[in-house]
Amino acid sequence: MNNSLSLDRPRVLIAAYIIFLIFMAFFISVVPPRIILGFVFAFIIFVVSFMNTEAALYLLIFSMLLSPEVGSRGTGGGGATLRMDDFLLLIIGISWLVRMAIYKELGLILKTKINRPIFYYIFVCFISTALGILAGRVKLVTGVLFVIKYIEYFVVFFMVTHLLHQKKQIKNFLIALFITCIIVCLIAIAQIPSGERVTAPFEGSSGEPNTLGGYLVFMLALVVGLILHLKVTRYRIFLGGLAGLIILPLLYTLSRSSWIALIPMYLTLIITTHYRIFLVGMLILVVLLGPIFLPASVKERINYTFQKKKIVEWQAQIGNVTLDTSSSARLHDWKLAFKAFLKKPVLGYGITGWHFIDSQYVRTLVELGLVGLIVFLSMIYAILKETWLIYRQVTPPSEKGLAFGLFLGTIGLLTHSIGANTFIIVRIMEPFWFIVGMVIMLPLLEKKDKDQTMGTNQLQGELTHA
Repeated sequence: MNNSLSLDRPRVLIAAYIIFLIFMAFFISVVPPRIILGFVFAFIIFVVSFMNTEAALYLLIFSMLLSPEVGSRGTGGGGATLRMDDFLLLIIGISWLVRMAIYKELGLILKTKINRPIFYYIFVCFISTALGILAGRVKLVTGVLFVIKYIEYFVVFFMVTHLLHQKKQIKNFLIALFITCIIVCLIAIAQIPSGERVTAPFEGSSGEPNTLGGYLVFMLALVVGLILHLKVTRYRIFLGGLAGLIILPLLYTLSRSSWIALIPMYLTLIITTHYRIFLVGMLILVVLLGPIFLPASVKERINYTFQKKKIVEWQAQIGNVTLDTSSSARLHDWKLAFKAFLKKPVLGYGITGWHFIDSQYVRTLVELGLVGLIVFLSMIYAILKETWLIYRQVTPPSEKGLAFGLFLGTIGLLTHSIGANTFIIVRIMEPFWFIVGMVIMLPLLEKKDKDQTMGTNQLQGELTHA
């Protein structure tokens, strides 16, 4: 059977190559040069990904936050932006699936404890959107594209869990992630003198500081997790410097969702670590000295949120405090979304079936209904639960730090999601699901190392007695 498979593969590849050449001959004759160039680029990425999936993942890491925007915001009313990351991830994902289809012995999806919640979520996305298309609430092409966008990040998770075979790969991937983070931070810091809110590179005509803030919150959580658990001083010094490099642009994003996300992260540190007294002391120090040393733009942003009097009639009030126009508009949209949800409470309107709204929970509720929100939260709970179990299970400091960082970062992103569609933003979800895949694999890799060590010791013992 193996011989027949070996003979079939070259035939399949040759046939595919001939079909491709015929297609290209026709394609070049009728398509503009710019599109041809993009197609050639996509084909090169496809070939590289097919030949070496690990190289494709490194390419994906360095494209995170460093790839340009394609098209315009708010496409189809869905409020999600297409980036080069989206197309790159799609190409890499397709090449991986083709590779798995040809080399069946490689397997496709590794069985993990969070697979089932992921597939439940994907199923609800498909069903809800399909019903929306049938009812005329969702445009066919827009709905399909945005469903793909919602679930494309899971491809990263499945690719990482499928590819990882040794701990050295995790170390190398982490180094690549941190190098990317350093580049992003330096570019963001260079924007500070402009006086504008800092944003990620290549954001198009209008930046998304909230997206950069969510990314920095997650990366800061990873760095803090490693600092608290690593024993080597030079690593902790480097990571401490990286934490400072992250915090500076995080402040200048002026992203309130990102700042608020730091609060439950810090409380989690106080509750779960042995540094409670130190952390409480640091918190008191920040509260006392913050008003003195915080940048003026940060203090203005905080004061702007809570105003003494209304500028426009529809501004929301909490007691005697008036919220700014941005927060008031957001609350107004949430009220409208809740009223819409009551009309279709089970499976919602389908993805892009209702107006754009900037909150993960409210958007999930109105698009996927109560079922979708429960399934989404169940998926996140499964990640938190499994991450905490792995944190308690693994022993190497670097692995414990990585698992704890993911746990911390997930809590931060859950908070960030109150004011952003965090779990469908490619620039945040690519690193998130990449790290989820790495952490989920830690126990399996540790077991593999132990088995290899036991096998080596047993072999040495047999040779000694021989």
